[in-house]
Amino acid sequence: MSPAPRRRSVLLATAAVTAAATAPAGAATPVRHRASGPLVIGHRGAAGWRPEHTADAYTYAVRAGADWIEPDLVPTKDHVLVVRHENEIGGTTDVAGRPEFADRRTTRTVDGRAVTGWFTEDFTLRELRTLRTVERLPLVRNRNTVFDGRGRVMTFQEVIDLARRLSGGSGRRIAVFPETKHPTYFRSIGLPLEEELIRVIRRNRLTARECVVQSFEPSSLHRIAAARLGLPLWQALGTSGSPYGHAVTYRDMMSPAGLREIASYAQWIGPDKSSLVPPHTLLADAHAAGLKVGAYTFRAENQYLPAAYRRSTAPNDFGDAFAEYTFHYGQGVDAVVTDFPDIAVQAREGLRR
Repeated sequence: MSPAPRRRSVLLATAAVTAAATAPAGAATPVRHRASGPLVIGHRGAAGWRPEHTADAYTYAVRAGADWIEPDLVPTKDHVLVVRHENEIGGTTDVAGRPEFADRRTTRTVDGRAVTGWFTEDFTLRELRTLRTVERLPLVRNRNTVFDGRGRVMTFQEVIDLARRLSGGSGRRIAVFPETKHPTYFRSIGLPLEEELIRVIRRNRLTARECVVQSFEPSSLHRIAAARLGLPLWQALGTSGSPYGHAVTYRDMMSPAGLREIASYAQWIGPDKSSLVPPHTLLADAHAAGLKVGAYTFRAENQYLPAAYRRSTAPNDFGDAFAEYTFHYGQGVDAVVTDFPDIAVQAREGLRR
């Protein structure tokens, strides 16, 4: 990229950041139509601007122009699907400061890894309702801590209801994009995710325009596919290793043969954005297999950007996020998963200029 476009994208990014950061709580200029181009998916809402998986974060994302919003699904003790990044909630709620739940702190082995903290599967929904949400990355996104304590843990049903209300208010069809988190682990403790997810989808009569289901574990997607819900499925892909409980590696899954196998049960793949940078041929190979490609996770802070797009040595300062979106849009991705949907939408609108 030449110096002039780089300077222009920095100015655009600064303007977008300033406007969003100074907007009133919950505010964003509503977008009432979707521009042509890749889909913009609000990662856990608009996690760059509000504590993730809160009503504020989802609302901000839609008002900023996101096409889909992403809830991560974990169960409660009474088998209700709630939305949290992980089942361990010590870093995303105020549970650590609640003396009535001090005895719930424990260590569990989740997907082969020992984790210490408080876990959704040890709380009923009624108990979780008493907690309040907090920013997961307070040292990275200190500005978001002003919203600590203002939100509560949402159920998947509440996210569906919110998406439908926001669809009506925006004049756009907003889809929910749930991810089954640690499905093998939850099945092993008698709280399987898929059956309850299928029940909620059927109860709400969600269509292919309203819901896309994702997972890193192929076995979870196979269970969803067997229910014949008529919904698109999204196979998420890591950068190394294997999906938990599966012999196949992510490297194998990203081969032409692996992509053809994915295409037998899913319509999308979701690789890390780094897997789409040349000399990798994943994007072209996936399209050749008939799969759409949605890259994750786009953020604006220097530490999450490629070195070429960083604008200072401070890891939490914003870099040239516009340049990264422009690159991936130019490569032909079908969607981006982002903590900053407003910047992604502005970059998408720039494609038409």
